[in-house]
Parts: sequence; C-alpha cells; structure tokens
Amino acid sequence: MGEGDAGRFPFATAAVIGLGLIGGSVARDLTAAGVRVLGADLDRNALRQAVASGAVHLPLNDDLTGLEEAEVVLVAVPVSRARSVFEKIAPQSRRASLVTDAGSTKAEVMCAADAVGLGRQFVGGHPLAGDHRAGWEASRRGLFAGQTAYLCPGDADPAAVALARALWEGLGAHVSEVEAEVHDRRLAWTSHVPQLLSTSLARALEAQGIAPDDLGAGGRSMTRLAGSDPEMWAGIIGQNPGPISEALGGIETVIQRLRTAIEAGDEAAIRGILEEGKSWSSQSGD
Repeated sequence: MGEGDAGRFPFATAAVIGLGLIGGSVARDLTAAGVRVLGADLDRNALRQAVASGAVHLPLNDDLTGLEEAEVVLVAVPVSRARSVFEKIAPQSRRASLVTDAGSTKAEVMCAADAVGLGRQFVGGHPLAGDHRAGWEASRRGLFAGQTAYLCPGDADPAAVALARALWEGLGAHVSEVEAEVHDRRLAWTSHVPQLLSTSLARALEAQGIAPDDLGAGGRSMTRLAGSDPEMWAGIIGQNPGPISEALGGIETVIQRLRTAIEAGDEAAIRGILEEGKSWSSQSGD
C-alpha cells in the first residue's frame, strides 16, 4: 500500500481505539493511504508517540470527545475491556457507518456490542496478525498484507459488512466471513491452544531449571508465544472456555497415545504418530 492510496478506502475519517500492535498498525496504514485517523489509548505515552509519528492526526481524550467525526470506528483493545469501551463509544458513534473490533473471541464481544445498542452498525472482526510482542512499539506498516481477517456479520446492516470488508481488504488482508461460534471454536484450536501449549512448555522447562538460553532453534520457536501478554490472554481464555477445554482434551488424547507408546517401547506406534503429524504438516504451503 503506497502513499496516497486513499481511493482504496470508501471513507475519509476513521477512529482507532487502542494503539497497540493491531490498532497501531491499522492507524499507520490508514494514515499512509490518506485517511484521517483519530486515536485513543489508555497509555498516554503510546498516544503521544502515535501522534508524533504522524499516524494519528487527532488524539482523543478518555471521554472520546470528537469520536462523532469518524465514519468508521475500530476497537482494538483486549477482549476483557471491549464492553466498557463499547459503552463509552455507543452514544458518540451514531453517525458512524461501521463500528468493528479486532478481538480474538467473537461470541461474547458481539453480545456486548448488541447489549449497549450498537446493533446493526457493528460487525465483529478479527485479523490473524498477532505477535508475542505488544504495544505501539510493535506496530508496523503492512502487518495485515496477505493475512486472513475474519468477519462475523451477525445482524449487521449489509452496508456495514461491506465497509468492514473494504477496511480489511484495503489493508491487504483476505476476508473470510464466519459465524461467531464457528470462529471461536476454530480459534480455540488454531490460536488459543497453541498459546497455552507454549506457556505450558515454558512453565515445565522452568520447573526443570532450564533457561531460555539453553534451548535450540526448535525450543525457542515452541516457546516464543509464552512471551505474550498474560492479561490479554487471560481475558481471551475467560471468554472462550468451552472450545478451549475441548481442544485441550483433544491434545491430551494425542499426548497420552504418545506416552503410552513410549512407555511400552512400541516403536511402530511412535513412528505412526510422528508420521501422522508429518503428513498434516506437509499440507502447509510454507
């Protein structure tokens, strides 16, 4: 996305609430394309840095005065804070054609948006562009290029859904529309449990007195996600307990199969499990 590409976005002004990795990256890309960006963040230093960088044209105070200018509002805060932000923006975003979010869970977030009266303005969103790093410093141009962005339309107005699609496609993402419950179950397997497995391995290594510097490349890759923000992940897990528990059960079943085979010295069974994993992995386009 080059300078002055405003034509790829069917709106001139957007507000980004939360200027961490996701929100900050959206702000950078929108501004580079010529969209006027209003920005807010509880971290006043992050907000100052965003303004100083030129990614945010107008900083919003905690009461979000001025939000009514935005045609599009993106809420990019931890899912545990989503409802409180929705409550604050609802009275000031009546003129917005779209209110959307970027959270890793969707069912509870969409219920919260409906409860505060955002209704047909709101489209649930989730770009798959996370990182173990967080904050404004981690944000960057081009983060969403080639990535998947899920949209959960719910009962949103078709025009709002089209605008949400235009937002993420304009940022370079591939858009996939799914129901909120389908999204949450899928993400339990593809995102939430990988985080918990990485954390579990890191905790087990620590209990054995093994330091991060003792690991090879594979171990570092496996434990990278353990460095993610605990507060953010506790909120995600708290909003998606059923699908996460189901996925953990599936992982436990495979681990138990492997442990049983190892304890029995069953080389054929061990090889079979390894082959199953390799066969699945070979489907990747990487």
